[in-house]
Amino acid sequence: MFGLTADQMAAIAIVVTMLGFFIWDRWRYDVVALGALLAAIAAGIVPQDKAFVGFSDQVIVVIAAVLVVSKAIARSGVLDRLARRLLKNVDTPSAQIGILAAAVALLSAFVKNVGTLGIFMPIAIQVARRSKQSPSIYLMPLAFASLIGGTITQIGTSPNLLISTVRQDVVGEPFRLFDYAWVGLPLTVLAVVFLAFGWRLLPKDRKGAPTAEERFSIEDYTTELVIGEKSPLAGKTVGDLEKAAEGDVVVAAVIREGGHNYIPSPHWPLYVGDIVTVQAEPSALKHLVDEAKLDLAHARELAKTEGEQDELATIEAVVGADSPLIGRTPRNFALRQRYDVNALAVSRAGRRRSARLQTHEFQVGDVVVLQGWEKNLQSTIGDLGLLPLADRAIGLGTTSQGLVSLAVLAVAMILISFKAVTVAVGFFAAAVAVILLKQISLKDAYEAIEGPVLVLLASLIPIAQSLQATGVTDLIGHNMAVLGAAVPGYAALAMMLASAMILTPFLNNAAAVLMLGPVAGVVAKSLGYNADPFLMAVALGCACDFLTPIGHQNNLLVMGPGGYRFGDFWRLGLPLSLIVLFIGTPLIMLAWPLN
Repeated sequence: MFGLTADQMAAIAIVVTMLGFFIWDRWRYDVVALGALLAAIAAGIVPQDKAFVGFSDQVIVVIAAVLVVSKAIARSGVLDRLARRLLKNVDTPSAQIGILAAAVALLSAFVKNVGTLGIFMPIAIQVARRSKQSPSIYLMPLAFASLIGGTITQIGTSPNLLISTVRQDVVGEPFRLFDYAWVGLPLTVLAVVFLAFGWRLLPKDRKGAPTAEERFSIEDYTTELVIGEKSPLAGKTVGDLEKAAEGDVVVAAVIREGGHNYIPSPHWPLYVGDIVTVQAEPSALKHLVDEAKLDLAHARELAKTEGEQDELATIEAVVGADSPLIGRTPRNFALRQRYDVNALAVSRAGRRRSARLQTHEFQVGDVVVLQGWEKNLQSTIGDLGLLPLADRAIGLGTTSQGLVSLAVLAVAMILISFKAVTVAVGFFAAAVAVILLKQISLKDAYEAIEGPVLVLLASLIPIAQSLQATGVTDLIGHNMAVLGAAVPGYAALAMMLASAMILTPFLNNAAAVLMLGPVAGVVAKSLGYNADPFLMAVALGCACDFLTPIGHQNNLLVMGPGGYRFGDFWRLGLPLSLIVLFIGTPLIMLAWPLN
């Protein structure tokens, strides 16, 4: 039929059906991809001995490793502190969005753009709240900045990684780490400038879905902080402490002179050894502890006698009606001695308190933050009659790791740049290093690895290879070459770029690269052009999914918090797509000549 062989018809039918299920979005994309792989095996177009080559592909290792390193950097809090300083005296939305978009785009070049967006989303939401603006005008520009920023290097986004694999098959050599920067960097600069002003195209009445914190509102926690010798607040005043917390923390008491409890005024000086009782929500407490180099009182008093590989963890829990803690305090109940846990903070609805944390008398409904050894913590809260809350990653009681994770990433980038190691080995080593250096726990590392994304890619790789093996890509490439032969070379290149940008919003970008990459090689060969500019056009087009929320997970990530509708994305995405098309095409030709 139509000159197609049975294998070609089967391959096309499987891919079209898979695309239909992706667009329908009723089933998870990894399940759809697995089903498509199974169908391809059953039809005989994917040989059984090559069915699982995708799971051994180096791109899977690179993506998993980058996600682990990204999580470690996010956990360190160093970028959060830097962003707060950059935005401290910035009060206009255009300037705020421009700074945030530039930071996200730059970091996305070196850290997986999904991880980068995850780092900056809470910052953007907090900036919006303080500026009394809707988060919707911040989040979509950040998502788009993360996508365009990822085009600067090979590891910034999945399409760049995958097109390098395609080039290995077409040309015999993969792209290098910074080959993409000639096109990606100038486009990123233009995109950031556009986003700093283009946010006005977005509707301003969108309201995002409430966060976990907002859905479960908790009164400010009360906790005790110790002014240490290294704290910049030593010798400063109570007012300086509250200012350092940007007004998000209230000082309820200062404890000094052997336990005397004072209600301070803002001009009260703070001395080394003072214990300050403060009230705030967890993220503000975490920021203050990290920024001012303060210690949580009692947080380091657990003796580790066994389980040397166990790690300290924190958990939020509600005091239940049958809890033995009711009517008792952490001190007279001997909480630390009997259960080997610390009470770091407590909260009680409708009541602010200045008494010592160790003398807080628990009641039903109190929320407490406990610190203990991870292996025993779950059983301990059960013994204490506490009801655990969903993990909100509050971070209290954990030490920020500063620049260590960034240094590990920098070393990996240098080794890769000088070809001392391959991209896969470099990032695998970086992921192992951040784990060994305790920048991230094994539990968090495994949680950072997005299994569904890796399964999707591993399933699509043999399907893409089957399109080549059955001649489908040659057939599509020949038809596109016929169209390209009728137009100048720059128009043929623009057509390839536009095809990738049009296909990606309705298909996962990894699938789009694996489908269009081999086609680009065929088109270039048929027209007598170099393959590199056409491969770059595919990578760029598949990375720049600005038209819908379904083509890239970064767009999906901001859809709920931003309160966006499906049709909101093209408002900002269409003009940005046109910038990429009309500026990106000549940039590609300049960096990678057609002949």
